[in-house]
Amino acid sequence: MPIFEYRCRACEHEFERFVPTRDAGVACPECASEKVMKRLSLFGARTAGSSAGATATMTGGGGGCCGGGCGCN
Repeated sequence: MPIFEYRCRACEHEFERFVPTRDAGVACPECASEKVMKRLSLFGARTAGSSAGATATMTGGGGGCCGGGCGCN
């Protein structure tokens, strides 16, 4: 189950949610508004050569629109 970051358009509260499916509705935990937008977030992963607390952050374009592949950036 992926974790997504959201920002409420009604009260500007930022929060994270486990989302079991793409179609799952998400509401703000502060004001209960369903007017939320998914935020772009970085992916962190532990690598085999890293120490116990270190993580590697994946950045850069992954292709597709606004990922750098279409040249819109």
